[in-house]
Amino acid sequence: MVLSYNKLWKMLIDRKLKKKDLQKMTHLSSSVIAKMGRDESVHLDTIVKICIALQCNISDIVELQRKEA
Repeated sequence: MVLSYNKLWKMLIDRKLKKKDLQKMTHLSSSVIAKMGRDESVHLDTIVKICIALQCNISDIVELQRKEA
């Protein structure tokens, strides 16, 4: 299983926000945002910060997907 942040990126588009806006709202580093852009895992604290900033639930921005062979 791998993490996917596609729901987060879609939410940003729907809200007319950019990754830079998310970075400013959450005070996260650009390297953390970049890791998420590569669907790499990040600390749960990071996910919680994003959920608080966007007023959403974890399941609204992160999903587990089966790893392709």
